[in-house]
Order: sequence, then C-alpha cells, then structure tokens
Amino acid sequence: MAKTQTRRKDTRQRIQDTALELFLEHGYEKTSLREIAERLDVTKAALYYHFKTKEDIVLSLFDRLGTSLDELIEWAEGESRTLEIRRALLSRLNGVLTDNASLFRFLQENQAALRDMRPASDFRDRMKSLGGLMADPEADMIGRIRSISALFTVYFGGFALTDMEGTMKEKRAALLQVADEILTAAHDQEPGEPA
Repeated sequence: MAKTQTRRKDTRQRIQDTALELFLEHGYEKTSLREIAERLDVTKAALYYHFKTKEDIVLSLFDRLGTSLDELIEWAEGESRTLEIRRALLSRLNGVLTDNASLFRFLQENQAALRDMRPASDFRDRMKSLGGLMADPEADMIGRIRSISALFTVYFGGFALTDMEGTMKEKRAALLQVADEILTAAHDQEPGEPA
C-alpha cells in the first residue's frame, strides 16, 4: 500500500476512533462534527475530506464490524457443522464482539438515534446467517433452538451484563461458557428425546 493510502487509512481510523469516543461520552445526537475535528486537532474541512456527516462515520464503523462478521460467516460456511466447529464459531464471534465492545456499547446507548440507519437490517441478515450455521440440520426443533440460543447468548449477552460486576473479559468468558453449555446440551440430546 502506498504511503498516501496508508496515511489516509490511518486518518480515517483516527476519526472513527475519536468519533466513537465522543459518541460514548456525549451521545450521538449531542456530538457535532466540529467537536470531532477539535478533538483531533484538525480543521472541519480535513474531516469533511473523509466523512461528510456523523452518519457517514457511524456507517463506516459498522462496515468495519460487518467485515469481521462477514469473514466469520465465510469461514464457517466452508466448514462442516460439527460440535467443534460450532464451538469455534462461538469463540470467534466472542472475539469479534470483544474487539468491538465500545461500538456495541454505543449501539446500545444510542438505539433511538440509530434506529433508521442501514446497519440494523444488515446485522439482522448476518445474525440469520450465523443462526443457520449454528443449528444442526439433523437436530430436532429443541436442539436447533438450543444451538441458536447459544449464539444469542454470546451475541446479545453483553448488553445484559453492563451493570454486573466483573471485567468485560470475565463477562465475555462467562457468556462463552454458558453458550458452550447450551450448545453441548443441544448436541448431546438424542433426536426425539424430551427436553
């Protein structure tokens, strides 16, 4: 990659990180492009070169996360649906969510402001894909529901743990453990066996 492209990518990354920091401090609605430019110590014109609106910044943040999820989906689609692969899928998803914890916190705290933006439908589609990859097609309905519940435990569980004691690392490890227990129960259940 040429120096100019690298510098441009680094600048975009700095803008995204700084904007996310300010969105978390003040909320999406109360943060202006001017404040983002001031925090970065750049002119608004320099900021506009990369992003015309706050929504453009948010969409770029979600695109970055979406790319990670798309890579995970692509990997899982190339694998068999064994218990080990589904466990690896949960573990990798947990890693993506851990790496993007600030973005998910922002999403949770600014739901009303973000409701009509494109990422909501994009993430629903990705969750459907992940759900399809988690469920064992040979399992009965209870087994498939357990497999998908394991996915949702990892994906949405972090939202429910914000006020719980412990570090984010401890909480993420606990979510993964509970998800694995659910997934194991789905795998161990014989077809047609009562839940």
